[in-house]
Amino acid sequence: MDINNIKRIVFKFGTNVLRNDEKEISLSRVYSFIEDIAKLHRKGKEIIIVTSGAVGLGSKQLNVDSAESLAIKQACAAVGQCRLMSIYEDGFGKYSINTAQILLTEDDFSNRIKYLSLSNVLNTLLELRVIPIINQNDTVSSSELEGTDNPIFSVSFSDNDKLSALVASKLDADLLVILSDINGLYNDNPKENPNAKLITDVKDITGEITGYAQSASQGGRGGMKTKLEAAKVVTHSGGFVIIANGKSPQVIKRLFDGEKMGTTFYPVEQLSQKRRWIAYATNITGQILVNEGAKKAVTEKNKSLLPLGMLQINGIFDCGDVVSILDESKCEFARGIANYSSDDCKKILGEHSDNIYAILGHKNYDAVITKDNIALL
Repeated sequence: MDINNIKRIVFKFGTNVLRNDEKEISLSRVYSFIEDIAKLHRKGKEIIIVTSGAVGLGSKQLNVDSAESLAIKQACAAVGQCRLMSIYEDGFGKYSINTAQILLTEDDFSNRIKYLSLSNVLNTLLELRVIPIINQNDTVSSSELEGTDNPIFSVSFSDNDKLSALVASKLDADLLVILSDINGLYNDNPKENPNAKLITDVKDITGEITGYAQSASQGGRGGMKTKLEAAKVVTHSGGFVIIANGKSPQVIKRLFDGEKMGTTFYPVEQLSQKRRWIAYATNITGQILVNEGAKKAVTEKNKSLLPLGMLQINGIFDCGDVVSILDESKCEFARGIANYSSDDCKKILGEHSDNIYAILGHKNYDAVITKDNIALL
């Protein structure tokens, strides 16, 4: 990676990087980030920032425990977001750089129209030399804060690691820099194993690599697992990812001076914009379990999914929704846009396409999911 040729960059700041040991905002560190980013901005780089920290700052300011209830967390987010944005606005203002606050929910990605509109807004801001400051809208969106008990339902993002990856993917960013409180990806947990080794370069996120992921750090919602998921999204969108320690002095300056820090993930085979949206940016409410023949047809022969190959329907979905496609071992291997609702799919389960009209009284397509609307995972 030639760092000097990088044009469009997304920076993601984790909660623990923005705070000091007393859980207060670390102004010296934040302003150091702002100073180094301002220098990159003056060089013509296009910058987007995805920031955590609103809930933590709000809980400190209100002197409450944000884990007390969902309503308390949302209140903390509302108060903390104001303080967080004022710091960025003041800091970049000293360098005569305009900023814009953008608060997002999962629906802004899972809804195709909103997804395309978001892209237009962000690109326009970048053309105007504005730095967008992005965070999840925790005050109105509870999925990130409390999760869900539905084993089938999954949202497009549930933490700011994935949010930063979706933003980077949508904007075709050259690089995503995730600054955390860890040096990068290790082959074991360095906090528990002093002999754990830092992995400096990852060409492909294999099963072995994902096995190195650890659980979330205290104070944040992410962890190495979510960072690897984010890296997978960006590398499949043609971008690089660097995970580095944001508490290292002048980390941004050193990275862009060419110093090797943290773990670098390299681009792999690139998905189209539409398939990126299907694979990574949508909420999932349903599953289609298929037989081995259907799996091979989809994965090896680039064929559509026919009703004949369906074994089981889980969850509730409508025509036009994105669903998970599972093999007989219940492993998700693809996602796709359904041509029929879950109720209709159950009625034509295992049937030949020629029988669809006779069973349903209507026929949209021969395929349950057409090949152009399938994204392999």
